[in-house]
Amino acid sequence: MSTSHSISPSASAPIYMDYQATTPVDPRVLNEMLPYFGQSFGNAASRNHAFGWNAEAAVENAREEVAKILGASSKEIVFTSGSTEAINLAMKGIVEMYGEKGRHIITCEAEHKAVLDTAKHLEKHGCEVTYLKPGRDGRTTAADVAAAMRPDTVLVAIMWANNEVGTVNDIRGIGALCKEKGAFFFTDATQAVGKIPVDVEADHVDLLCLSAHKVYGPKGVGALYVRRRNPRVRLVAQMDGGGHERGMRSGTLNVPGIVGLGAACRIAREELASETERAIALRDRLEANITSRLDHVHFNGSREHRLPGCLNLSFSYVEGESLLMGINDIAVSSGSACTSASLEPSHVLRAMDVGDELAHSSIRFGIGRFTTEAEVDYAADRLVDVVKRLRAMSPLYEMVQEGIDLSTVNWQGGH
Repeated sequence: MSTSHSISPSASAPIYMDYQATTPVDPRVLNEMLPYFGQSFGNAASRNHAFGWNAEAAVENAREEVAKILGASSKEIVFTSGSTEAINLAMKGIVEMYGEKGRHIITCEAEHKAVLDTAKHLEKHGCEVTYLKPGRDGRTTAADVAAAMRPDTVLVAIMWANNEVGTVNDIRGIGALCKEKGAFFFTDATQAVGKIPVDVEADHVDLLCLSAHKVYGPKGVGALYVRRRNPRVRLVAQMDGGGHERGMRSGTLNVPGIVGLGAACRIAREELASETERAIALRDRLEANITSRLDHVHFNGSREHRLPGCLNLSFSYVEGESLLMGINDIAVSSGSACTSASLEPSHVLRAMDVGDELAHSSIRFGIGRFTTEAEVDYAADRLVDVVKRLRAMSPLYEMVQEGIDLSTVNWQGGH
């Protein structure tokens, strides 16, 4: 990565380690977007003059780039405002179009809230939803899906990679199963695209969503891949209007945002191998730096099937909120960004049977394109200091250090 693209915080700014929540816009992406806020301001739907043609050409170029990172055709890409809208369009659109085929949906308890809330909505409208429990490592396999599959299963919605623990699911196996059984397979690939190889043909994916702001593009723009052959997938539009995006998503296209999404996908595709190697090295350095100096640290997720830049750890005998307050100069997450306003423990960790105490003390570190070794080392040092300080005040930790088995303690006091 050449230094001309780096974004480094000022000495007083916090260190950013929450790349699963969002990413900064890459300066190269911003440069490609800027003209479309100014002189190239045309509406891509204006077919009568050069301003519209110019905008339309830019949109189609971006469509090609999004298709390339997925191994798809540009005709299969529908632009949306982001993954949440794409999820709603995919799930509701399938059920409305193919409801007579069946109204059974399979998804997983560890999915993003956008999928779970859409599934709950569809339950109110006559669908039956099976919520699979992930493995202790957060993973869902083809065998899990096969056990829940029924003749009336119309849709399987399983995320490619988990946003909280970074576990990568058995997408190819699930895709092959769905193809064999004749159910549509939708995957939320928001965390996977640009970080690991994605190939909708090889993986038998029928519908897939992604969001620009997870791949160093702008917020408020994303895409839905909709398969055109073997089988051809049709959706009922969820927004009525001018019939944009081949009738699947009406609304004036966000040309600067779409240009940014295309540029972000191109850069991510071209730099995938080098970025993966770099992210893994930094992630492993961070974990080793923490676990070599602290005991009772629990790893959440899968060691074997995981995203390069995601590390989720829980710290026993530490109160989660105090821990986050103690490292408030490092931007990390204690759960999904979309649910961080709630004090409930992460629904993902709960589904994985991580106990509430550990779930409350879990931290997700997100490492990305602009993370440096110095930042990783600083974050590890700060965290170790804070955990040690908090544990020094913990009577439970003191008892454990003395070899007392806490499960044998009578907390009520004897009579």
